[in-house]
Amino acid sequence: MLYIVPTPIGNLEDFSFRSIRILKEVSLILVESYKISNKLLKFYNIKTNLIKYHIHNEHKIIPFITKKIKEGKNIALISNAGTPGISDPGYLLIRRCIELSIYVDCLPGATALIPSLVISGIPINEFIFIGFLPKKKRNIKLENLSKENRTIVLYESPYRLLKTLNDIKIFFGIKTYVVLCKEISKIHQNTVRGNIKDVLSFYKDKKKNILGEYTIVIKTNN
Repeated sequence: MLYIVPTPIGNLEDFSFRSIRILKEVSLILVESYKISNKLLKFYNIKTNLIKYHIHNEHKIIPFITKKIKEGKNIALISNAGTPGISDPGYLLIRRCIELSIYVDCLPGATALIPSLVISGIPINEFIFIGFLPKKKRNIKLENLSKENRTIVLYESPYRLLKTLNDIKIFFGIKTYVVLCKEISKIHQNTVRGNIKDVLSFYKDKKKNILGEYTIVIKTNN
């Protein structure tokens, strides 16, 4: 079978006993990066063999993985941080396993999405998760999102943060209330709340210090 195992997004202690056991028991662990994954695996004394599985090789390696599982091997998929398939590679492999009647199990675990929503203070009875905004047809996507009634959640890198905040101001309006959660579960975790105009000004003033990964929660005004 294939196990989807979420890994800590910051603090290495955010890892379940079951996740540790499974990673020790499986025949093979699929990882995005040896360097990043080895830090976690060494911390928990996990010595299972590793093989790279990432966006650049997944099409090529999927037949090898499914063949191993069909031969009776249990394999686990982890990403650099968080849950595989959520803005990380995993979907294509999961879909192929399902097509081949291979059992897939996803363990509960770390993700920046839910903690950011919970601490935002914005209504979360209904929300829409976008992940990273697309590079193509970005303006069309933003225009459609501006008509949403549900709370919106985005992921963003430090390199595009100012552009995305400026786009939110343009498409959603200067009074739009947003919450930015930086580096959930890490040492430099921080939350900034306010209308988009003020939040954008705050980050412009700190342009040289915009580091880490961000989750943006948008309160819609529709």
